Amino acid sequence: MIHVIASIQIKEGNQSRFVEIFKSNMPAVLKEKGCISYVPAVDIPTGLPPQDVDQHRVTVIEQWNTLADLTAHMSAPHMLDYREKTKNLVESISIRILEQA
Repeated sequence: MIHVIASIQIKEGNQSRFVEIFKSNMPAVLKEKGCISYVPAVDIPTGLPPQDVDQHRVTVIEQWNTLADLTAHMSAPHMLDYREKTKNLVESISIRILEQA
């Protein structure tokens, strides 16, 4: 199983629009071969150290059966459309691709 943690830095004032577009794309992603889980999350302040809170970040937590499934996801037509719709809302993206130790 492949785990993906994508940290997406959103331009100020655009988080709700970004999440709306993201959620509208979720049904197509969840139907993809090998997609186990695909969830957007936002930081909540807890006061617990060493938490790093950023109100302009959306973290996407994903699980895929195989790396091939993840690779196919990256070039799926609905993902290309999603990236086009969100490109002016996003400041930067950092992706970690992991497997269980």
